[in-house]
Amino acid sequence: MRAAAALVLLATGAGAATPDSTVRFITCPIYRDADSGKKSGCWLADDRATGLRYDVSVSPSKPDWNHEVLVEGNVSSGARDVCGGVVLDAVRTSVLPGPCTRQMLPAEGFTGRKFVLPVRNVRPAAVPRDTPPGPYAARSFHLFFDFDAAFLIYQYDDYLLDEAITWLRAAKPRAITVTGYAATIPTNVSGRMIAEDPAIARVRAEKIGEALARLGIDRRTIKVRWRAAGGPVAVAEADDLPDASRRRVDISAVF
Repeated sequence: MRAAAALVLLATGAGAATPDSTVRFITCPIYRDADSGKKSGCWLADDRATGLRYDVSVSPSKPDWNHEVLVEGNVSSGARDVCGGVVLDAVRTSVLPGPCTRQMLPAEGFTGRKFVLPVRNVRPAAVPRDTPPGPYAARSFHLFFDFDAAFLIYQYDDYLLDEAITWLRAAKPRAITVTGYAATIPTNVSGRMIAEDPAIARVRAEKIGEALARLGIDRRTIKVRWRAAGGPVAVAEADDLPDASRRRVDISAVF
């Protein structure tokens, strides 16, 4: 079976997976029932345009096998194939409305990955945070979202929000600007034009503004605004994925 999987990856030149290259496509997800312990099953995604199968298991938000997913990621330069696909080690899988037929594969000799906590794993609220050292000056934090969604991503956005809150409590800026963005410029992905609803920028900003207030930031210091188009091409906290960087909220401290 591994030989068959390898044939999938040996596509024509247009489908070659080059290390560190960025891919973006829409497809139906596939679940592989590998077992190396809890949460070790694999999520796979076939790019129909190239014939390549990708391993998207490390995405912070997981696919829903009833629906299409927008896959965005960077091809790993050296990760071991334990799932039967080209590994994307910086990857997002946004669930889209389009329906899919559930697809599940047996392990077929692929082990999957042993579960480890991700680097961006927020500690329980009861655990004391270290006070960030001063001096304090203007600074921005960023939160990121799946396509056309305003939900905070588990073990990713909650970590980034906790980092922002901890710093803001210590720094006590005189004002905080929360700016929501949406990727509203249509782009061609897998033969269709996709763009975010401009209204999602406001929803994202208002949700984060409310979260800051509920987590102890003086509501009077928070100004919420939104813009229809994304900003920089890539942001480090979004693992330098350009399109994921546009779907964000900026939290900016003003002194």
